[in-house]
Amino acid sequence: MSKVMWKPGTFIYPIPAVMVSCGDMENSNIITVAWTGILNTNPAMVYISVRPERHSYNMIKENKEFAINLTTKELARKTDWCGCRSGEKYDKFKEMNLHKEKANFVKCPLIKESPVSIECKVKEINELGSHHMFVAEVLSIDADEKYIDEKGAFDISKCNLIAYANGGYYPLGEKIGKFGFSVQKKK
Repeated sequence: MSKVMWKPGTFIYPIPAVMVSCGDMENSNIITVAWTGILNTNPAMVYISVRPERHSYNMIKENKEFAINLTTKELARKTDWCGCRSGEKYDKFKEMNLHKEKANFVKCPLIKESPVSIECKVKEINELGSHHMFVAEVLSIDADEKYIDEKGAFDISKCNLIAYANGGYYPLGEKIGKFGFSVQKKK
């Protein structure tokens, strides 16, 4: 089998489909983002990339904070809707019956229905072209206690998280191994 060459583009899939909340408890918005990821472990740092013409862009740029809210199979329609509609015209929390939850370190609301919300403080903005990358330090990870097992570990397999790939949303499947399983000594 041979590979067919395409023009350069973004084709590192799947990637998380997340709802990013921004603003404050009174004046807030939700933007759906797929351009997001981990940058560093210590200190914990992440990024989101947003087009400057998006309604949320200036809220994030001015307040220098946001929250990444992981999405689930049950939230897929709401995630998509929040990515297709502008916060200039709609109150996305109200329209999608999502509930604001007070954060510990940032002024913007968390999305209560999300299994995990990540509170982020912007450290720098990199203007890359069509998108600007907000590089942020993670201030807190807020996890729904119903996903925490008796040992205090977060069981992400129970969340029904979704990913985005080439224009579609996909549920994440079953766990097939853990880091290091290929070299683990047999008992």
